[in-house]
Amino acid sequence: MSDNATDDTIFGKIIRREIPADIVYEDDDLIAFRDISPQAPVHVLFVPKTPIATLDALSPDQASLVGRLVHAAAAYARREGLAEDGYRVVMNCNGHGGQTVFQIHLHLLAGAQLGRFGTPA
Repeated sequence: MSDNATDDTIFGKIIRREIPADIVYEDDDLIAFRDISPQAPVHVLFVPKTPIATLDALSPDQASLVGRLVHAAAAYARREGLAEDGYRVVMNCNGHGGQTVFQIHLHLLAGAQLGRFGTPA
């Protein structure tokens, strides 16, 4: 990991095992854990171990990380029996996009019929 300020996010602390998390997947580049404030019966966060604050800060040579997040989430959904009924994946960017932790991450939401989204609050 770098000395980037995003190392100090809650996700950086989970990656370094400084705080506990219910980890459901991990490899050399990614970690996935259950959200502590779930918005659906299944709410798992997929996070790259490389600190990148926002999608807007993603460099072209880091773009494959987003594909890895999506692929890991889809594999998890299939493995957990969520794929047939369906699931949602969401990435937020900056404040108006709903991002609250400034380390890119993908939300996998499943386990119930999910409502429509995208309308202003």
